[in-house]
Amino acid sequence: MWRMRERWQEGISKTNLKKVVPFFRGFTVRAGNVRNTQPEVDGTPYCLNEHCRAPHPYIILKKTTSLIFVSMETLLEQQRRYHEEGDRLTDAMGKEMIHPSKTQREQINSDHRLKQLLDRSMECATELKDLYEDKDGLRKEEVQALSGPNEFAEFYSRLKNLKEFHRTHPNEISVPMSTEFEELDKAREKPSDDMQTLIDFTDEEGYGKYLDLHEFHNMFINLKGMDKIDYISYLSTFDQLFDIPKDRKNAAYKEYVLSMLEYLQLYTQKVKPLLDLHEEMETVHKDFDEQWKDGNFPGWPKEATGALIRAGAHLDLSAFSSWEELASLGLDRLKSALMALGLKCGGTLEERAQRLFMTKGKHLRELDPSMFTKTKPSKTSSKSRDAERQKEIAIFEAQLYRFVEILSEQRAATRENVQRKQARTGEEREESDEEHFSEDDSDDDDDDVPYNPKNLPLGWDGKPIPYWLYKLHGLNINYNCEICGNYTYRGPKAFQRHFAEWRHAHGMRCLGIPNTAHFANVTNIEDAVALWQKIKSNKEDERWKPDLEEEYEDSAGNVVNKKIYDDLKRQGLL
Repeated sequence: MWRMRERWQEGISKTNLKKVVPFFRGFTVRAGNVRNTQPEVDGTPYCLNEHCRAPHPYIILKKTTSLIFVSMETLLEQQRRYHEEGDRLTDAMGKEMIHPSKTQREQINSDHRLKQLLDRSMECATELKDLYEDKDGLRKEEVQALSGPNEFAEFYSRLKNLKEFHRTHPNEISVPMSTEFEELDKAREKPSDDMQTLIDFTDEEGYGKYLDLHEFHNMFINLKGMDKIDYISYLSTFDQLFDIPKDRKNAAYKEYVLSMLEYLQLYTQKVKPLLDLHEEMETVHKDFDEQWKDGNFPGWPKEATGALIRAGAHLDLSAFSSWEELASLGLDRLKSALMALGLKCGGTLEERAQRLFMTKGKHLRELDPSMFTKTKPSKTSSKSRDAERQKEIAIFEAQLYRFVEILSEQRAATRENVQRKQARTGEEREESDEEHFSEDDSDDDDDDVPYNPKNLPLGWDGKPIPYWLYKLHGLNINYNCEICGNYTYRGPKAFQRHFAEWRHAHGMRCLGIPNTAHFANVTNIEDAVALWQKIKSNKEDERWKPDLEEEYEDSAGNVVNKKIYDDLKRQGLL
């Protein structure tokens, strides 16, 4: 089996196979297999097993400057090796996943290493599947040769070939598979400088921390009819494409959306290599088709097939109960309403009124086609092309919305970083740039752990806030809320704010109680339930009761309530 392996070949691939072919002269290379057709080594015919009808598989193990060493490998041995490699890859992936990643850089590098291991595991599974399917029957022939009537002759023949091979190549070194994975473990525990930068990011992106949208900001403000906004505002609104009118979404706008979509896709592959983008896009396409069909996609409302695309004024027929009432509107008004629906507008006043009244409560598709006017084919084809163009732009927008949702964390961090940079003075920016170039980001995050014995909250610079500020805001006081699942809030400000947040609202919904102002500062479940029962009883008392509060007056002028009035009436006293 000819299997090109980059980690052993050190650059040899199928593209430069010509460098290796002279050694395998007489072999036919196809689909990763090497078939024996009387091989030659150094121009001399050479066959490892003259009595074996099955082709001889080989695998490259080591490359030197002058010679590429090979060793025999049967199909059964290949299966064993693939199983071993799959088990070792599974173990390596488990170690990679449980290895702690302290910084963003380490997490991204770990994800990329895990992605490479996963791809190799999939390759091994594919090779094993092909071997077990045995479409060419080579594995079956090999098993029959080992279990046939001449199994001992086959065994000694192969043993002779092995001895002959090692006698011919006495310096052959077999490197076990465990060596590679041991080196991988060492590189994970103590990565070198090259291993710490596996992916290329720009300086503005900060190795996956922030987004670099300056180029797209310039493209946006240069689009015709767009507002000239600053970069910070653009970071907050660049995904609000549904606010842009449809008439401004031209070819330049499409190019802008495609450029940003390409950037976000490449950036997502860098920071989240384990995310299945193909599956995400399939979900986006499925949801988009449903929304587009219903006319609910943001920014692209469904065009009406009546008055919105035709000349004339639409007429609401719900106020008319017969065609005679419509006839009272006159010929001109009925003609305008028929034109709005694309129907024929000729005929007498009665015919127009009857034709228009037939459309009441029906969709245009349910009407007789003979009632519609004939449209020109050129206009129809032009409208269909415009609809396809709009749908193409809309699906690009749907994909962009999904990528922005995936990168929401980086987007928020980018906005905060830009605001922080703009708030600095020139000297502070120069000092920050000097620190950035003199010290490594990963070393700072890994080694400089802030001293925080009192467990104070961290400020914008990643350091604990001063203790006087900590006490000034009352952060040393903890508030527990039983409705929120005994969640603890630090400080009165956070405690008061949490009554309007999702956690408290969810707890109130679980209790079946509306989260209104009546329950402000109520944190115990028992108190909230008791207060809700009291509010319901008060509302019940305040509710208007017609039997007792509705008044009636008899013929004598006496005023009584409804209940007494009904009793007197039944008794015949009124």
